[in-house]
Amino acid sequence: MSSKRVHFIAIGGSAMHNLAIALHQQGFDVTGSDDEIFEPSRSRLDRLGLLPDKLGWHPEDITSDIGAVILGMHARIDNPELKRAQELGIPVFSYPAYFHERTRNKTRVVIGGSHGKTTITSMIVHVLRHAGVEFDYLVGAQLEGFDCMVKLSDTAQVAIIEGDEYLASALEPLPKFHLYKPDIALISGIAWDHINVFKTFESYVDQFRKFIACIEPGGKLVYCAEDAEVKHLADEASAELPKVAYGVPAHRILDGRTILDTAMGEVPLQVFGRHNLQNLEGARHVCHLLGIGDGTFYPAIATFQGAARRLEKLAEVPGRAVYKDFAHSPSKLKATVQAVREQFPDRTLTACMELHTYSSLSEGFLDQYAGSMDAADRAIVFYDPHAVQLKRLPAIPAERIQQAFGRADVQVLTDPIAVMGAVRGGTVGKDVLLMMSSGNFGGLDLQALSEAFIA
Repeated sequence: MSSKRVHFIAIGGSAMHNLAIALHQQGFDVTGSDDEIFEPSRSRLDRLGLLPDKLGWHPEDITSDIGAVILGMHARIDNPELKRAQELGIPVFSYPAYFHERTRNKTRVVIGGSHGKTTITSMIVHVLRHAGVEFDYLVGAQLEGFDCMVKLSDTAQVAIIEGDEYLASALEPLPKFHLYKPDIALISGIAWDHINVFKTFESYVDQFRKFIACIEPGGKLVYCAEDAEVKHLADEASAELPKVAYGVPAHRILDGRTILDTAMGEVPLQVFGRHNLQNLEGARHVCHLLGIGDGTFYPAIATFQGAARRLEKLAEVPGRAVYKDFAHSPSKLKATVQAVREQFPDRTLTACMELHTYSSLSEGFLDQYAGSMDAADRAIVFYDPHAVQLKRLPAIPAERIQQAFGRADVQVLTDPIAVMGAVRGGTVGKDVLLMMSSGNFGGLDLQALSEAFIA
């Protein structure tokens, strides 16, 4: 990689466009291509002059002066630009492999798990920044105060990485977190996901077993001992691997605020829920391994407001509040609903989720949602028939969804306007609304819905 020109095939992806921006900021000559680019990637690339002049794949733009090509998962194995790069002998990387190459001589912290990894990574990044520690990073969510969620430097000695288990690229069809080779690895929890890739729960769990095997010699494993699958993998791992277990720390809830009870005294938090307390404790142990003590950690974490779309407050007036969350898988859904229930025990809780991903819309996976919304007083499930068609899946009858969730009173809706009416129709006084999806509820304006709910 002697040349400082880097070309991105499928530059519009979330991590891909952030990495492109990070290299541009470091002085690299960055070019890219894609067949479609959505917001916010489009505007962010355009602002820096990195947006491709035209959509599509253009092999004539691949020339021998390119030092590296970074291949996104969206690009197929027969991509004409990829084939041209291979003909010219240009090194081709997935973005995880490229990030590892650039952080080869740093201490790499990789946060893995079916849920919580974005939040834990964000917590660690927040604390290190608060402590004045220089670090590289790769995070999946936008954080307040960061203009780009990837950073690479020549001077940082530490790299904090959110380790996704989805596949890296068509050339490297293995989980991304296998490619980072951590010095410190964390596993937050395991719950079957990405069923279009991992057809059985056992094959999915095995990816985390392999992740542990990827830990560098002398490295350490931090793991949530309250997750049975994670604990089993930690127990079966080599006895020579140093392991640090964690769980939910001592705490209490007072007037809708969660307060940690620590050896250093009370620490009021701006986040809540057992899963977030687990995340916090995992982040604390990673920070310890990086030399950050509790005297620095607790004051910093007290100011942490959460990662984008993770129990994010949209609106609040006395007695009413609206939150949105990225939750979509059964385990995330259950943890998020339970967290809001525990935080507001005296309010009527309306929980609305969108079936949006390939997994959630699949007949063979639906039963995994059993009991996931039981803690809500009112449960609403929305899905967009167009999304079902795009994923080439059969339509789902409302009765089948009610059966899967184990609640005959679940409202099943396919019209965003009907969602607006349904969430407003059940308000009785002291209420809290929780909107959960990795999509956008068919284009529903959540801010307008929030204002209507609390009015």
